Amino acid sequence: MNSPACKKCRRAGEKLFLKGDRCFSPKCAMVKRPNPPGIHGKTKRRRGGSEFGKQLAEKQKIKRIYGISERQFKKYVKEAMAAQGDTREILLRKLEMRLDNVVFRLGLARSRTMARQLVNHGHMLVNGKRVSIPSFQVKKDQVIAVNTKIKESNLMKDLPTILKKYETPAWLSLEKEKIEGKILGIPATDDLGDLNSAGLVVEFYSR
Repeated sequence: MNSPACKKCRRAGEKLFLKGDRCFSPKCAMVKRPNPPGIHGKTKRRRGGSEFGKQLAEKQKIKRIYGISERQFKKYVKEAMAAQGDTREILLRKLEMRLDNVVFRLGLARSRTMARQLVNHGHMLVNGKRVSIPSFQVKKDQVIAVNTKIKESNLMKDLPTILKKYETPAWLSLEKEKIEGKILGIPATDDLGDLNSAGLVVEFYSR
């Protein structure tokens, strides 16, 4: 049976990488059942749809990827629209520099969902201080670490082995033996992914 996260990928028509390692395995729902969920999923055709439909689909997709609510997402978009610069880049940078996303990007959690739980439960430290707010915006030169108690738990026992082959994005650095990372700067344009998708989101909220 597919999990709610897998159904989100099938509904979006592409992998959103919400289930960690499972997304890279043959067990991935998008490998086994790439059609939309529901009793008519096998016969339902994906269509380009209206411009509004495309904008709505991209909005929903990005919200699901980062695991945030409509209220939070709308706030990010409004802040990006009010700032100077490319609104698409500003929006995606705000999402990328959330603490839960940074924990995921550093390889300290196998999915953003797990990263969000680690932060919510107070297991993550920013410059040595516990931060339990997933939306916390990290800044350049801040150090992100796992607290000692959870580092020694079964939850993290395989992490050092996993991290040996892991490479962080260029805007982050990771000390694999210490299991802690540092923010080197803001994500470059090439680190932000598809700006066209973000552009459709901006258009959706600009109506």
